[in-house]
Amino acid sequence: MPFNHAQWQKALAANSLSPVYLLAGEELLVLEAADALRAKARKLGYTERTVLDVVAHFDWDELARSAAGMSLFATRRLLDLRLPTGRPGIEGAKAITEFCANPPPDVTLLITAVEWSNKHEGAWTKQVDSAGALVVFNAPRPNEWEAWIGARLASRGLTASPEAVSLLAERVEGNLLAAAQEIDKLVVLHGQGRIDAAEMEHLVADNARYDAFKLTDAALGGDGARALRILDGLRAEGDELIALMGWLVNQLQLALRLANAHDFAAQARAERLWPAREQLFRKALRRAPREHWMQCLARAARIDRIAKGREAGDAWLQTQRLIAAIAEPRAAQALA
Repeated sequence: MPFNHAQWQKALAANSLSPVYLLAGEELLVLEAADALRAKARKLGYTERTVLDVVAHFDWDELARSAAGMSLFATRRLLDLRLPTGRPGIEGAKAITEFCANPPPDVTLLITAVEWSNKHEGAWTKQVDSAGALVVFNAPRPNEWEAWIGARLASRGLTASPEAVSLLAERVEGNLLAAAQEIDKLVVLHGQGRIDAAEMEHLVADNARYDAFKLTDAALGGDGARALRILDGLRAEGDELIALMGWLVNQLQLALRLANAHDFAAQARAERLWPAREQLFRKALRRAPREHWMQCLARAARIDRIAKGREAGDAWLQTQRLIAAIAEPRAAQALA
């Protein structure tokens, strides 16, 4: 059975690591849990880490080779297997099962997956659960959202009145990453201590503005409704469409470079994408082929011409259609 929160915290506090961990579910929570486990491993003398990115045509023999390899510099090693889709396939399931059946001494396998549901579970996950730990991190349910924000604030040395927590929850729209970022900003702006509703209103007011970064992240993340709300907010606040298109084109060009790459992980490293954004683009590219991103770029170029008065049309309307197409490529009419 997957670990619950208390069991996971107990595992992190232990003086040893299990042979294998599978951390799966909500991206932000998985990434933070993986960071915590890596930090624990370093304290326990795991001074060498091998990263294995599972991309198209990944050689699963690499897992066995890495596990069996000897190190001249470390007696304990961490194998960091990144399995974004949570689906290793037949070969991958076999490789992971074989590792679990006979884990090498002083080697721990960390598997992370940021797409997960009950349908992902199978014989290989049972082997992981038997040999080590399976931990599924689910996003808070609507009725748990404010409690999650309160706990997150407390973990950063902050407390807030129920009204202040409700206000922050409303501002971040149930987005875990946005909530985490806002709470980190509160630590900088306020420091430790208690925040009431009036102070929360004052502290988050300037940070509540919609911006181009949130727009592209929502669109690339497939949340079309939120992306369109952000676009409406930008327009209402008087943002210049030409400046907005500059960033949007930049992100579409990045998506196309990643789509054209033979090795996504290597290209992501070359682009210096941090893990959360790497997964954002990975998910976006799985929704559509490279031709779609070429079409989106062509549409963006036309919008830029309209916005500069070089072509007739309603630039904001065309931008709405483009954003919808980025978020949901199957909405082919958005590119008509």
